[in-house]
Amino acid sequence: MKQQRLAVPLTLRELATVSGVSTSHLGRIERGERFPSAGTLKRIARPLGFTEDKLFTLAGFLSPSSEGIREEASPYLPQLDAYVANVLAKEPPEVQRTVIGILSLLKSLAKSTQKE
Repeated sequence: MKQQRLAVPLTLRELATVSGVSTSHLGRIERGERFPSAGTLKRIARPLGFTEDKLFTLAGFLSPSSEGIREEASPYLPQLDAYVANVLAKEPPEVQRTVIGILSLLKSLAKSTQKE
């Protein structure tokens, strides 16, 4: 992400301003301390010069081809069963994006209920 941001060129602060994602969160993503959620990817795609589908594919959320079957689950979604990943890879990008969004939401809900 940092290489693309610098190539655009944008400072971290400028990317934060145009995307609505905090500078500190973007910095943690660039340092590999955090992996961006689907919502964050949607907000930073255009400022970085990517389509949403391209950035989701680069991040491992979408398969490169909706016709090809993935051999293994994405390393960014280790909790995703290999069978589910293969089935999901057959779906169009819109369906993949929706399912990933739902999974991200469920993960957030699970974390918030564990804290209580």
